[in-house]
Amino acid sequence: MNESVTSLSDLNMLALTIKAWGRELGFADIRIADPDLSQAQAGLQAWLDAGCHGEMDYMASHGMKRARPAELVPGTVRVLMARMNYLPQDIKPDWRDREWARLNNPVAANVSMYARGRDYHKVLRSRLQQLAERIQGEIGEFGYRVFTDSAPVMEVGLAEKAGLGWRGKHTLLLHRDAGSVFFLGEIFIDFPLPLDEAVTSHCGQCRSCIDVCPTQAIIAPYRLDARRCISYLTIELKGSIPVELRPLIGNRVYGCDDCQLVCPWNKFAQPATVPDFTVRNRLDNTGMMTLFAWSEREFNYKLEGSPIRRIGHERWLRNIAVGLGNAAHSGKKGAPEIVAALQTRMTHDSALVREHVVWALEQHG
Repeated sequence: MNESVTSLSDLNMLALTIKAWGRELGFADIRIADPDLSQAQAGLQAWLDAGCHGEMDYMASHGMKRARPAELVPGTVRVLMARMNYLPQDIKPDWRDREWARLNNPVAANVSMYARGRDYHKVLRSRLQQLAERIQGEIGEFGYRVFTDSAPVMEVGLAEKAGLGWRGKHTLLLHRDAGSVFFLGEIFIDFPLPLDEAVTSHCGQCRSCIDVCPTQAIIAPYRLDARRCISYLTIELKGSIPVELRPLIGNRVYGCDDCQLVCPWNKFAQPATVPDFTVRNRLDNTGMMTLFAWSEREFNYKLEGSPIRRIGHERWLRNIAVGLGNAAHSGKKGAPEIVAALQTRMTHDSALVREHVVWALEQHG
């Protein structure tokens, strides 16, 4: 690191410059935290001990390293926390009403908003790397590592410390001017930039997110049981979706946004400043039967560069089969076109797909 950047005034100026560069790269905000998450260790251990992480073994395999960033990257003294909005640039003011309308359409496929465009891992990682290289060009070599939901990092805890917002009762980060519709990423660095101050919570007595959750996965304020969460069930779970939870999933075929849609703070959600999150493949306005008809080759081709692709075609069909089965409970029981679509997958090579198709057909029987 350039020895000339050592005084407090130099570091203060550098911090301001880094934040300006971040905005140029499409980030809504860059804030600075120290890596001490010792206060979060007890809560993390209790959550893991209760098994709330489900099949996400990586949550437990790293132990307390998740709450000890300086162990993950030795030498870390600060974390640059970045926030990037992901609502599409052409989003309509009534976007939440439109999302609720789709949830009430029994044949519509509901894909979580964050997954309708380009994979955020690639977008944020590339831009954070550019930011790190720009800093390096300014001050010389320094130690750093870039992360975007790609390592055992307690992003929300660090973002809280950095003042990017507060943890909502649904466990997502909330910002007064942007709600929760944004991604987080971070750069661990080895020099002491000035810290930003945390902000206070503004959830008050509101419990809308808790009450709206279709599977009651938010078992207490600030505590989520992933094993019941629709995002977990449709994305992280590799095997069979528990039979008792299938009817509660409705037509949510990849992820779930209900707790964000109902949150009062998301009336302030802001559109992205980058084009990467523009909707692809009409995933904001497509029927389940259309997506169910995709071959594996079509799935891989159409969803290249999408976060959805990582679940694979098999789980994609599993999820949509559940959605088509649930259409029977929303005025479409025995609909010939739905039954015919399901029957096309009755002889699928995957036992997992066949199991969920049989269940779906039983709903229409």
